[in-house]
Amino acid sequence: MNEGFRAAQGDVVITMDADLQDSPEEIPELRRMIIEDGYDLVSGWKKSRHDPLSKTIPSKFFNWFTTKVSKIKLHDFNCGLKAYKLKVVKSIEVYGEMHRYIPLIAKWAGFKKIGEKVVEHRARKYGRSKFGMSRLITGGLDLASIVFVGKYAKRPMHFFGTWGAFAFILGLIIFLYLTISKFFFDRTGLTQRPLFFFAIVAMIIGTQLFVTGFVAELISRNAPGRNSYLIEEKLGL
Repeated sequence: MNEGFRAAQGDVVITMDADLQDSPEEIPELRRMIIEDGYDLVSGWKKSRHDPLSKTIPSKFFNWFTTKVSKIKLHDFNCGLKAYKLKVVKSIEVYGEMHRYIPLIAKWAGFKKIGEKVVEHRARKYGRSKFGMSRLITGGLDLASIVFVGKYAKRPMHFFGTWGAFAFILGLIIFLYLTISKFFFDRTGLTQRPLFFFAIVAMIIGTQLFVTGFVAELISRNAPGRNSYLIEEKLGL
């Protein structure tokens, strides 16, 4: 799909599955919504699906969870029938199994006008479904990756530094509490208290997260797209 996007030309790009469950008759209306209504991306919604419950129930959960996390109000992220402005597909990169999250990838790239259209869904005649329970796990991992990269790709220290500082300060507070407790209230040795080991682990993890944040900042600052932003129109100033 990514290679197809690179080769695509024209004002509107349409994608659809090859298993004949999508109807080509939907294409003119999808194109009209892009050209006339001004949408950046229009996703199909298979409102009436001809699939077994083993596929529709996990799909409903997947779409509900993705909507909550992404804040994009779509009913069917998995639908392969979608329409895009050309500049959308030229501004995003799709890899692995990220195709189901193209609306979210487009949103992070700056394209906010995302809509959907109820489309016809036909019963499968050829081939077999590639959907399985494993996709719920891999799909969740992909979603976490996209959300993390979208929010913190250009400021990784904000994530690692925040959690690193929290873990280190928590461990330090516990360590100080145990030290004061030993000398003034309880003569029990520090190493005999389970909290002591918890404090040590928390401070070590906090330090590691902080160092990870510094390393991530060094890497991101040398990335070619560090200060690349998608701008609708540049004025000749």
